[in-house]
Amino acid sequence: MEYNTLRTQLIIPEYGRHIQEMVDYCKTITDETERNGFAEIIIEVMGELNPHLRDVPDFQHKLWDQLFIMAEFDLDVRSPYPIPTKKDTVNSKPNKVNYPQSIYKYRYYGHNIRKMIDVAITWEEGEKREGLFFAIANHMKKCYLLWNKDTVEDQVIFDHLYDLSDGKIDLRQVNDQLVSSDKMNNNNSNHQSNTNRNNQNHRNNNNNNRNNNQNSNNRNNNNRNNNQNNNRNQNVRNNKG
Repeated sequence: MEYNTLRTQLIIPEYGRHIQEMVDYCKTITDETERNGFAEIIIEVMGELNPHLRDVPDFQHKLWDQLFIMAEFDLDVRSPYPIPTKKDTVNSKPNKVNYPQSIYKYRYYGHNIRKMIDVAITWEEGEKREGLFFAIANHMKKCYLLWNKDTVEDQVIFDHLYDLSDGKIDLRQVNDQLVSSDKMNNNNSNHQSNTNRNNQNHRNNNNNNRNNNQNSNNRNNNNRNNNQNNNRNQNVRNNKG
């Protein structure tokens, strides 16, 4: 018996060993016309193995690229598409994804805080603008407590707000205070408790519905069995009569 561990490793296992053997055989064909025709047959078989991908754009192009990959780029056939190389396919590296640098400091406040600050700066001076500044500061304090899980002085929030706004929002000298840390922690705890309670209620409702459906099915099965027994008894009586 020949085990798969003793065979050569498949280059694209999804197509199986038979397709790989067909590709290997195609490489040995000396006649150019026959070799090109056999390569097209391989492409047709590969397409039959993936009928759900026929509507995918460039489906045929992908099949030809996979054919050359399974042939280890050593297959002299005519392709309707540019012949790939090992450097462009197997050894190619993905494009570098740059990490967003929109908030380079105080990331725990989130990107929306920066947007809120940019909008608040454009408002006309007045009570509404000052109220928005304090609303932003309170939200920053709430975000800070979610991240730090402790307490924070208002002066720290005002310093961070001054820094994030490039000095355009300065609450460092005001006498008003933000919402207390204890109250914010209680609100966060209550929100988490409500979330957990809602999740538990949802699970309980699902369990109740499942039990009700099971009970209904059991009753239907019992009624069906009773009806079958009654019919059987009636048939016995009729036969005796």
